[in-house]
Formats: sequence, structure tokens, C-alpha cells
Amino acid sequence: MRIAVVGGTGAVGRPVVEEVGRAGHEPVVLSRAGGVDLLTGAGLDAALAGAEAVIDVSNPANWRRLEEVERFFTEGTGHLLESAARAGVRHLVVLSIVGSDVVDLDYYLGKRRQEALVTAGPVPWTVLRATQFFEFAGQVLAGATRPVAHVPPMLSQPVSTSDVAARLVELAVGEPQGLTAPIAGPERIRVVDMVRQVVARRGDAVRVEEAAEGPAGLSTGALCPPGEYTEGRGTFAEYLDAVRP
Repeated sequence: MRIAVVGGTGAVGRPVVEEVGRAGHEPVVLSRAGGVDLLTGAGLDAALAGAEAVIDVSNPANWRRLEEVERFFTEGTGHLLESAARAGVRHLVVLSIVGSDVVDLDYYLGKRRQEALVTAGPVPWTVLRATQFFEFAGQVLAGATRPVAHVPPMLSQPVSTSDVAARLVELAVGEPQGLTAPIAGPERIRVVDMVRQVVARRGDAVRVEEAAEGPAGLSTGALCPPGEYTEGRGTFAEYLDAVRP
């Protein structure tokens, strides 16, 4: 099966492409570097020719600005749906995020818009919501002001990108399921503790503190699956083993 991976050069896209090949299918990588632009639709028709399934793990270049997030997930998703319909794609699998239906932060609002477009679109679909990836701790740390890193009060159930990739490919080769059970890691952990463990592993001279206040619901489980979910096998401790000392 020919499976197109939108955003195939990103942090999730790379393991998805590897998993497609490992499963015996033909991956087609769609990325801006490869001449495919979701915002304009350029290169999409040619890239999707002959694809039976599409896995969309794309993200805007700047996911912290509402205007860019909304434009990306509105215009980009619209172009992808149109091209996929023209190509006769039988299954579109979209990676979303746990909490997209209840959290009103910019990125979550963008994913909510993306889900709505896919749901109403012309291509049979599956949406997989995932919790934060293990790499999220490093992203939070990268945006912190030294020597103190103030981390938002957040409870997470982080999952490995390899587990997410395997689940996405498993879904893509199957029949469309609509909104399927989300995927999460095996343990709940506060993001401040994740960041502290990364700092300790790196040996950075950074003091990590949890902020007193943050967006509603994030501290009490809005980022964790509310019901049944697919549990990833990888643990945060295993991820830390790969973090540079």
C-alpha cells in the first residue's frame, strides 16, 4: 500500500515513515522541503497520486501564535482534503491531541478546527488524539528564561513518538474509524517533574519551578485521556536514557 505521510520529516513524521516501511508499505514523504505546501496546496496533487491512505502529522512552523495556527489548520487541512478527494484516497488518518475538545489554548483551538473540517470532509477518516510526547519536557525547557525555568502547572500522561507512529500506521491500513480511542503513555506525571528529570539528566544549571497558576484544567487532568485509551509501551524513564548527559 502506498501511504503518504504529511509532515513526514518532523519529530513524529520520521518514525511514522520508518514504521510504514517496516510494515511492508511504501511511504511517500510530504513536506515543505520536498516541495509540498499545505498553505497553498502546491505539490499536493502530484504527491498524493496513487496513495491509498494519508497520515497527517503536520504542524505549523510557529504553533504559539493563534493566527498562524488557525490559518495552518484551516487552509492547510482544506487543501489536503481537496487533493485527497481528487486522488481517490480511501482513508485519511489525522493526529490530534488529547484535550482538543476542552482546552482553549491556541494550539488546541487549531486542532479543534482541523478535526471539524476532517469530520465534515469528503474523505473517509480516523482521528487519533495523543497526549504530550516525551520530548515536550525539552520543548518547555527550551522556551524558559534562565536561570529559573517556570513551568506551567500541568498533569500529563506522556507517550513515546514510536508508539504513536505504530498506532497511526496500524489505523491507516485498516478501515476508517472516525474518532478512535486516544493513545497515552503508561504513567501520569506532572510536567514540572518531567522537566526536572531532563535537567538532572543533562546536568544543566537551571532551577525548575512550577508556576502558581495556569490555564484552567491543565493541572487537574484535561491533558490526560478521560476514558478508555490505547496505552503506549514506552516509559519516560526509558526516554531519559537517550537524553544527552
